[in-house]
Amino acid sequence: MENNNISFLSEDGENIELNIIEETKLNGVSYILVTDSIEDENGECYIMKDISAKEDEEANFIFVEDDKELNAVFEIFEKMMNGEDVEITR
Repeated sequence: MENNNISFLSEDGENIELNIIEETKLNGVSYILVTDSIEDENGECYIMKDISAKEDEEANFIFVEDDKELNAVFEIFEKMMNGEDVEITR
């Protein structure tokens, strides 16, 4: 997947920009693997899921916080990124 940026407003009203590394679907839900590092190699990675309705014009992503869901999706991204020049650690 070609790297893209995603921007959103935090609860504090701060504009946050993240770099999308990869995307996948699990049980019909879209997930993205993002990093807070646009150019630096040592950024933090996060998993976000799309909670938007089908009729929404734009995707609505939230951070995955449920440990069971996070671990399941993390394993998928680990397998997808195997062999890439990216190291993902928990």
